[in-house]
Amino acid sequence: MLGKTAGGLFWMYRYLERAENITRIVETGQRIALTRNQENDDEWASVLQTASVDLGYFEKHDELSSDLVIDWMLRDKDNPSSVMSAVTAARNNARQVRTALTHEVWEAMNGCWMRLRDALKRKVNERDLPHVLGLIRQRTALVRGATHGTLLRNDIYDFARIGTFLERADNTGRILDVKYYVLLPSAAAVGSQLDNVQWETILRSVSGESGIRMVYGHNPSPRDIAAFLILDGRMPRSLYFCAKKLQDNLGYLAHDYGSTATSHDLAVQLGKQMKERSIDEIFDGGLHEYIQDILIALGELSRQIEVDYRFYE
Repeated sequence: MLGKTAGGLFWMYRYLERAENITRIVETGQRIALTRNQENDDEWASVLQTASVDLGYFEKHDELSSDLVIDWMLRDKDNPSSVMSAVTAARNNARQVRTALTHEVWEAMNGCWMRLRDALKRKVNERDLPHVLGLIRQRTALVRGATHGTLLRNDIYDFARIGTFLERADNTGRILDVKYYVLLPSAAAVGSQLDNVQWETILRSVSGESGIRMVYGHNPSPRDIAAFLILDGRMPRSLYFCAKKLQDNLGYLAHDYGSTATSHDLAVQLGKQMKERSIDEIFDGGLHEYIQDILIALGELSRQIEVDYRFYE
């Protein structure tokens, strides 16, 4: 496969995953804000921080408010990670690699862009926000469904999956880091009783509220939640699940191309880095430090994949 085609597939699905993740983060911020008796700007600051778009926001805005943050996250063209920017980038990449996609995938991607362009044509008011967020998740899910249902399981599918799981792992790591470490800034606080609403919304943001009850019952501890989102190989948005899928799909590429690339070795190391430590060992060494190491490793893996498969040639 040509490097540009591989890169187009990788970034198409990475941007598509980013659009959905941003939607989940906004919904989480809105749910937490609605549970507060008064306006809580700190929560919207953490929303920006989780998505790594806080610097750009404050370059453009002098104040912090829910309306401005939601608009920045959903539709602001100056924010390259806004939902509309991400969906547009995904569609542009899809158009460049259209011959590698099935008709169903292209139609789903193009339809997603058109529907969201119309829905985000103007500022979204609070009353319409749940509907718009639901629409974003629905339209991105249609692209993912068409992908799973129609794409041949070859290198095209592998690059699509690699982009998806790199972005998903990065998102879960950032949610854990911001929501856990920032809320628990001292070592003495780690593992203490937390606001149940905060944890419920965090789990909801990764569709984990039902799954964790099956594993840990109805009253999971903060340590249980961290273990679930980091180490559980059955949870499709956990760090380990994503790392395992990255290892698998890079392994399929190595088999198909007849050689193992450096990025495959990095993915294997990433999986080992997670499975060789228990949640107690992670807590003892510092959850923030652990998550930061994972995020750095994901960044290195992403850069190495671009080098190994010559995305820009």
